[in-house]
Amino acid sequence: MHIEKIETKEYNEFLREIKDQIVNAQIKTALTVNRELLKLYWNLSKQIIEKQEKASWGEGILDSISHDLQKEFPHMKGFSVRNLQYIKKWYKYWFQIAPQLVAQFGEDFLFSIPWGHHREILSKTKKMEEAIFYIAKTIENSWSRNVLVLQIESGLYLRQGGAITNFKEKLPMIHSDLARETLKDPYCFDFLTLTEEYNERELEDKLVENITKFLLELGQGFSYIGRQYKIEVSDKEFYIDLLFYHVKLHCYVVIELKAGEFKPEYIGKLNFYISVVDDILVDKKIDKPTIGILICKSKDNTIVEYSLRNIEKPIGVSEFKLSEILPEEYKNSLPSIQEIEAELDLEEK
Repeated sequence: MHIEKIETKEYNEFLREIKDQIVNAQIKTALTVNRELLKLYWNLSKQIIEKQEKASWGEGILDSISHDLQKEFPHMKGFSVRNLQYIKKWYKYWFQIAPQLVAQFGEDFLFSIPWGHHREILSKTKKMEEAIFYIAKTIENSWSRNVLVLQIESGLYLRQGGAITNFKEKLPMIHSDLARETLKDPYCFDFLTLTEEYNERELEDKLVENITKFLLELGQGFSYIGRQYKIEVSDKEFYIDLLFYHVKLHCYVVIELKAGEFKPEYIGKLNFYISVVDDILVDKKIDKPTIGILICKSKDNTIVEYSLRNIEKPIGVSEFKLSEILPEEYKNSLPSIQEIEAELDLEEK
C-alpha cells in the first residue's frame, strides 16, 4: 500500500505537537506508576514491621513473603528478600520524619523519585539532611540514577553554596540566596585529564571539550555562550574566559579561570569584565545584574574576603579540584578517543 507522505511545514508542526503529547502522557504514566509502587512499598513495610512486633515473627518472615509473592506475581520485580530488606530500611529511615516532610515538601515528596534512586541515597549518604537534599535535587533537576550517584560521590551536598561571595551585600535578597546556592566550593573537575604543568588555557580548553560535564558540575540553569568572548572598550579588545547565561537567575555569568593560587588583583579584572557586560550585553528591562565567578586552584579565605570588600559588583570565589593529572612525558604518547574507538571497531569485526 502506497502512502503519500505529507511534507508541509504545517503538517510537521502538527505531528510534533502530537508526538509531544504522547511523550508527556508516557512520562505522566511512568510517574504515576512509580508513585503508586513506592506507596505500595511503604505500606508493605509498615504492615510487615507491625506484624513482626505483634506476632513475634523474626527476619525469616521475609523469606516466606518473598517466596509467596514471587510465586503469585512472577512477572513483578521487587519482591526479592534483598529488596524487601531495603524496603524495610527505607521505611524505618523515614517514617518518623515523614509528617515534617509532607508539611515542608508535599505529600508525594518521598514518592517522587524512582526506587533505584532511593536505594542509592540510602546506601551512599550519611545524614538525613543530606538524604533530603539529594531527593529534592533529583526532583528539581530530573537526575538519572547515574547522575545522582555522580553528584553524591563528588560531595555536592558539602560543596554547594560554599564559595566566598559578596552576593548578600550586592544582590537583592531572593536573587542573592539563589545565586549563592548556584556556587560550589570546590568545583569538581575530575572529568578532566591535564598535564602536571597545566595553565589557564589548557584548563579552559579541557572544560570546553567537556562542556556537557562542565555544565553538569556548574548546576542547573547555566547556558553556555562562549569562550574567550571578545569585548571592546576604547578601541581595545579584551577576552572573557567563559561566558554563560543563567536562565533561573536571569543574568549573565562571567567565569574566570586561574590555574594557581588566588591573587587580589584577579578581582579587579573580573570586576572590569562584569561592568562591561552590564553595559553592552545586559537588557535592563529583562536581565538582573551580571555575576562573576573566579575559579582558582587554591585560595586563602581571609585574603579573598579583604579583596571583595568595597567591590560593588557581585562576585564569588571558589576552588577547583582535580584527581587526574597526566605527566607531561605521557601527554603525546596516549591514544586519542578516536583512535581507541577505531581499535574497538576493528576488534569487533
